[in-house]
Amino acid sequence: MTAVTAGITSAALGVAVGHLLAGLVSRSASPVVAVGAVVVDLVPLPLKEFAARVFGVADKAVLLTVVMVGLAALAGLVGLLGVRSRPAALASMALLGSIGTVAGVGRAVTTTVAGVGPRVLASAALPGLVATLVACLVLAAQYRRLEDSGPTSMAGAQAARSRRAFLMGSLGLLAGAGALGWLGSRIRPVAGSPVVLPPVPSPRPPVPAGLEGQVPGLTPLRTPVADFYRIDTALVVPHPDLERWRLVVDGMVGRPYELTLDDLLAMPLVERDITLTCVSNPVGGNLCGSTRWTGVLVADLLRRAAPAAGADMVLSRSTDGFTASTPLEVLLDGRDAMIALAMDGRPLTPKHGAPARLLTPGLYGYVGATKWLTRLTLTTFAADQAYWTVRGWAERGPVKTEARIDTPHGRVAEGNVPIAGVAWATHRGIGRVEVQVDGGPWQQAVLGPDVGLDYWRQWYLPWRATRGSHTLVARAYDASGVVQTDRVADVAPDGASGYPRVNVTVA
Repeated sequence: MTAVTAGITSAALGVAVGHLLAGLVSRSASPVVAVGAVVVDLVPLPLKEFAARVFGVADKAVLLTVVMVGLAALAGLVGLLGVRSRPAALASMALLGSIGTVAGVGRAVTTTVAGVGPRVLASAALPGLVATLVACLVLAAQYRRLEDSGPTSMAGAQAARSRRAFLMGSLGLLAGAGALGWLGSRIRPVAGSPVVLPPVPSPRPPVPAGLEGQVPGLTPLRTPVADFYRIDTALVVPHPDLERWRLVVDGMVGRPYELTLDDLLAMPLVERDITLTCVSNPVGGNLCGSTRWTGVLVADLLRRAAPAAGADMVLSRSTDGFTASTPLEVLLDGRDAMIALAMDGRPLTPKHGAPARLLTPGLYGYVGATKWLTRLTLTTFAADQAYWTVRGWAERGPVKTEARIDTPHGRVAEGNVPIAGVAWATHRGIGRVEVQVDGGPWQQAVLGPDVGLDYWRQWYLPWRATRGSHTLVARAYDASGVVQTDRVADVAPDGASGYPRVNVTVA
């Protein structure tokens, strides 16, 4: 037991020191985060879908927990190995630590846009190397303590007290490791001067008041930034250095170039009200949000680069290695796809893609909303595949027409109860929403303000709720009169579909 404890505490302290150091030099180089990122890339699609379904937005925390539990198990075995051979145990601990180092360096090599120089390699390798060194030194010290507390060096009762002292000391080391790990997670790297948004030449009128003030439980017309969903592949939120950040436009173009953040801010900014939806959003789910975005039109950037004949896709790349494949025609068809720099009138937060993210109305985020954007490469669907396409998702991800029932749910009182929710058909608009109660006739709902084709619409239907159990169903029509499909489909490979259905009990 004590040998196992020695292995676990040594690895824990090493990982904690590495995580703390990564907070200072490169958050993605944290040994646990780097290994976790490799696991994310290697996990089969069905397992990812299961994790997203079961754990929701907590899937990343669950993954990191699994990685740490696995590390603890391996470290315990290494500690046990030391009972037979201390040199073999130390060598095994060094080998275990090298996994985190290699993962960190490999991540840096595959995600760095501007080239992998000595500084990048050092930042990527240092946390893992230091973690390995600390783990090996602590393990050697733990073994020496075990020797001093062994039965050959003292009487049985005294040895028992010494082993208890060893275990208490190990608990102290674990507590210290936890404190260092927490501190490493709280460190925020210096990202440069705060972003100051210049005035928008042609600001849009304010978004009208929504129906949420009239209908309790209805989703607000504009989603507060704090409530906006976050779905991405990053285990830790990137904090790019704003002074060093660049957006590269290259590939099948006549004039490749790169821009600094100041270059983007100097271009004419536009405001657009857009609903963003995740392809992993189930029917009736909440992985959807609407707000006002400010940025630069992608079409202007692409035309400046002079796309070559034959290019049909833009492969966008994130600082964390994520890629998305967006049809070139969609980015040039006038729908105002943008490089977003702000949401709800304020610069993007790191959580939502600062300093810049792609935003494409009408497409799910996995093909049109790359966060922490660093590169736009013009290419073809035949030549390149994006992150999720390789893993079995559809190449092109147009948003499906969907309705959602926000209220009522569960048990409600008898009387006048509004049935209400939101509906979206991004870049096609919502023309009508209908509600069915207990399999009866479809009834047309009252629609809320029309903010535009790219924005969701609130809706409600007055309902006289009578005692008993009831089933409520909704469906939406886009602005051209096409109703959403009733075919039930899972989120993979191109988004969920089907009518939202809610069971309520009226008492």
